[in-house]
Amino acid sequence: MRELLTDLEAGGAEPADPVARAQAALRPARPKRFYKDVTVGAAEGGFTLLLDGRPVRTPARNLLLVPTRALAEALAKEWDAQAREIDPLSMPLTRLANVAIDRVAPEADAVRDEVVRYAGTDMLFYRAEGPTALVERQARHWDPVLDWARETHGAPFFLSEGVCHVTQPGDSLARVAALLPGAALPLAAVHVMTTLTGSALVALAVAEGVIDADTAWQAAHVDEDWNRELWGEDEAATARRAARRVEMDAAVTALRLGADVAA
Repeated sequence: MRELLTDLEAGGAEPADPVARAQAALRPARPKRFYKDVTVGAAEGGFTLLLDGRPVRTPARNLLLVPTRALAEALAKEWDAQAREIDPLSMPLTRLANVAIDRVAPEADAVRDEVVRYAGTDMLFYRAEGPTALVERQARHWDPVLDWARETHGAPFFLSEGVCHVTQPGDSLARVAALLPGAALPLAAVHVMTTLTGSALVALAVAEGVIDADTAWQAAHVDEDWNRELWGEDEAATARRAARRVEMDAAVTALRLGADVAA
């Protein structure tokens, strides 16, 4: 199920690598905008988009249905902002909704299992042996999330220096599983955040409102930022990171605007 993030990133920014640019050139041309008006309509089970009065469907031909009018209106803004061509890169909420409906809903148990597996080897558990400044930076960004898991949900975890695997308590992983959303859209959002940050616990802390997107993003990039400060910035890596932040923000927005089904 990790290919869900690949689904979201498909059709992304201009690749820096020449081979990747050549591959991108072979992709089908973007479709022309074929509609004038974008509106939101109520439907059984939620709200949908209407293009010139006709409901929008996902790539698998399911109805593009979201739980709240606020989220449907956010999707409508993405569609209404399209110019002569439809650019999927500029529609991260729509792509996330499509993934939730077409991919996550039919395989929800597999998605939950993968998030729990991520939690078993969560980034937050594996600490640097040095230097001291990096160890302290990791603790500053990561320990509050671990404290929240332990104190609020009774889920303590073991830490390790370096990359030596440490087996986590089964009860703690069961508590992680219990925190996962039941509905497809918030589950898709948590899965995407887990994949983007490398931490199921960070993703769940965002979903629970314990930390915001900026705090989560900083926690996810402690090691990367350390290396950037030491060795300088890589232009291609910076572009990829910016594109992934767009997906992160879309996931957070979907959780916030679709909050009435997040349980």
